[in-house]
Amino acid sequence: MGGKSANKAGYFDKLKGLLEDYKSIFIVTVDNVSSQQMHEIRHAMRGKGVVLMGKNTMVRRAIKTFQNDNPEYERLLPHVKGNVGFVFTNADLKETREQILSNRIAAPARAGAVAPQDVFIPAGNTGMEPGKTSFFQALGVPTKIARGTIEITADLKIVEGGSKVGASEATLLNMLNISPFTYGMGIAQIYDGGMTFLPSVLDIEEEQLLKALKSAIAATAIMNITKISLAAHYPTLPSVSHTILNAYKNLLAIAVETEYEWPAIAQLKAGIRDPSLLQAAAPAASEAAPAAEEAKADAPKEEEKKEEEEEEDEDMGFGLFD
Repeated sequence: MGGKSANKAGYFDKLKGLLEDYKSIFIVTVDNVSSQQMHEIRHAMRGKGVVLMGKNTMVRRAIKTFQNDNPEYERLLPHVKGNVGFVFTNADLKETREQILSNRIAAPARAGAVAPQDVFIPAGNTGMEPGKTSFFQALGVPTKIARGTIEITADLKIVEGGSKVGASEATLLNMLNISPFTYGMGIAQIYDGGMTFLPSVLDIEEEQLLKALKSAIAATAIMNITKISLAAHYPTLPSVSHTILNAYKNLLAIAVETEYEWPAIAQLKAGIRDPSLLQAAAPAASEAAPAAEEAKADAPKEEEKKEEEEEEDEDMGFGLFD
């Protein structure tokens, strides 16, 4: 019991120290990352950052303890779920991101594994004997016999990205020595300056930010010029269209109140004198409304999404201080 409490206290102290010493945190996913690969990643990050893993329940409990003094830590809590860990750093965020994502290893296809992307079998000679032709035919792979070996005649997508790899597909890929998947750390969120954001934000260049800022400043300036021009009755390029529109509105009001009219206003004035003329166009709109309501009533209700149960005590196969 005492050893467990000591480990917990030690983890809390280590996490608190890292939160105080480092300004930025990468919340990383570690699905399908082996212990050996984790060791290599830690070694590659040495001097640039610190990798910390731990049980989600313990991480949440520690952060909730620290947030009394640092309320901004609360923004980390929604992202502590699933197989995740922390990479603490004070280095450039873009460089650190590249370092984290660069360590990836090829992996063979396993039956039942979810394919992260489409998997193709390239055309070419397989070097296999003709006796295995039936295996290719069962999977719909176009082949022919050339020089006593099986040759695939066209590229073929054998696994759809996002779907599970079947046993036959996994066997064929392994027979062809194709390792279609790569595994490594992924980046779910970045915490910096008390805020969390997606890693894609790092792809925004300074030129894009300056361009957006200039556009916003220009739009605000034009709006202010327009307001001043209209209030002062002083014509400027931004205010001319508003002035013309307001003048036309005034002209319409005068035409309605007087006998003066022109072809475009005649229909409006006739409708004011006889409202039934304006109601002539109403049936088409009223008939469309019930049809829309009926379609809405017939539409299937959206199925309620089941909330995924999270294994709170998941330790991802790593020790607290590995």
